[in-house]
Amino acid sequence: MVRFGVIGYGYWGPNIVRNINGINPDMLAAVCDKSEKNLGRVKKAYPDVHVTTDASELLTDPTIDAIAVVTPVWTHFDLARRALQNGKHLFIEKPFTATAHQAEELIELAERNHLTIMVDHTFLFTGAVRKIRELIDNNTLGKLYYYDSMRVNLGLFQHDVNVLWDLAPHDLSIVDYLIGREAEAVIATGAGHLNGHADVAYMTIYFPDSVIAHLNVNWLSPVKVRTTLIGGENKMLVWNDLEVDEKIKIYDRGVKITNQEGVYDALVSYRSGDMYSPKVEATEALKLELTYFLECVESGKRPFNDGQSGLRVVRMLEAAESSLKRKGEAVCA
Repeated sequence: MVRFGVIGYGYWGPNIVRNINGINPDMLAAVCDKSEKNLGRVKKAYPDVHVTTDASELLTDPTIDAIAVVTPVWTHFDLARRALQNGKHLFIEKPFTATAHQAEELIELAERNHLTIMVDHTFLFTGAVRKIRELIDNNTLGKLYYYDSMRVNLGLFQHDVNVLWDLAPHDLSIVDYLIGREAEAVIATGAGHLNGHADVAYMTIYFPDSVIAHLNVNWLSPVKVRTTLIGGENKMLVWNDLEVDEKIKIYDRGVKITNQEGVYDALVSYRSGDMYSPKVEATEALKLELTYFLECVESGKRPFNDGQSGLRVVRMLEAAESSLKRKGEAVCA
């Protein structure tokens, strides 16, 4: 049995703890947080779990097999490195690290010590993304053309990172998973209005074979929107993550251009067929992800959302940050 120590019980930590406890209460060994108030919440919900404000207790405890790091990104590298140095498997919140160099160092350390790294790209385990991946794998959509996402809401404002580092990792991990190719270049534009960090931003990622992704992230929207369009040669889809019943709608629509001998103008034909909504599994994504993490630790299998996956996302974020500072200049990813 894998025993967990969880570092961080702020916004996302309670969900990690709840799901570990739900899989098997005996796996939850200890929880660390700097806030005594947060630790009081832990003791109220899980009275038998050890709590502490000292992360070193968890990192050096020989009875703990895995560490879940659920803290701000600027703390990730030090905590993750110490966990790996002490022989702990690592489950770490997105984004993986603050720099690509840090990610590379952690990956090398994990490989040297034969340890598993899983980056918490929770959306990859949602029923919607799993269904979209299925539609790509069985060629229902055909050759991919684009991924266009709007992820906006009013807040929550972060004080250590901009809106790209806060919201874009969700879509970047999905894009990385669905497209399956490394980005060639990134363009980002945006502006900050309230706390010195960009709170509205637009990011365009260029992939091989003319596949393009565009992300709109915003902390200043009057409404919450979670809508993604994915276009393929055969079919196109709309994914509205706020929909309860019909999260994905597949449209049999498209365009075909042909040339005939002796005719110089392209012949354009439009296809407008039926729309249908496939069934999407409603199982909690984080529970599936943690169960998969346990399977990978116990079997030695490399997870698809491993350190390399996290590294690719961080590289795209770094490129976006650089482009943002240069007012939208294209930057190699």
